[in-house]
Amino acid sequence: MKILIIEDEESLQRSLDTYLTAEGYTCSNAKNYDIAKQKLALYEYDCILLDLGLPGGEGLELLRFLKEKDRTDGVIIISARNSLDQKIEGLSLGADDYLIKPFHLSELNARIASVIRRRSFEGKDHFTFNEIDVDLKGKQIKVKDQIVYFTKKEFDLLLYFMTNKNKAISKAAAVEHIWGDDADMADSFDFIYTHIKNIRKKLIDAGSNDYFQSIYGVGYKFVDQ
Repeated sequence: MKILIIEDEESLQRSLDTYLTAEGYTCSNAKNYDIAKQKLALYEYDCILLDLGLPGGEGLELLRFLKEKDRTDGVIIISARNSLDQKIEGLSLGADDYLIKPFHLSELNARIASVIRRRSFEGKDHFTFNEIDVDLKGKQIKVKDQIVYFTKKEFDLLLYFMTNKNKAISKAAAVEHIWGDDADMADSFDFIYTHIKNIRKKLIDAGSNDYFQSIYGVGYKFVDQ
């Protein structure tokens, strides 16, 4: 699961990144309006943590940008502004939640999980795709009641494709979604082939159909056969 932290206060940004990474999320960061807008234009996120007062622009304008693009990313506003009017405006522009600073990281984590479940999994901790059963809370996957063991990256990558089924995903998008800002350090994205090959083999060996489809010149698609 991928989180974009849009926060200019460096100490808070580091705390959020460290905590959420330890909780199993992949985090990307943006410290000002321009960087945030560039990342939002290029990538999609499971949840966006959005500060309102940003160097170079206003956080609510980023919400308007997402709304204009019909994006479905979850958004939690994190702000020191305890204004009813701003809460109403943010929620009316598509934000899922509004959290006043300072807050407990454990509360933020619970709200992120709730937003992701509601946005991507209809509020459920389990979902089933044909013979594949996914336990989101336990981070466990079964095929025909048999547990299939995946690494964290494999689990996140499979989940990313399953929640975007029938949609062509480029290698670059897959790598950035799973590795976050560290994706920029890769010389190429060819290693994504190895991860998908491993996922396919584990699923097929457990009795699953092969739902991955290679798209020449683009990447891969998880198809609903």
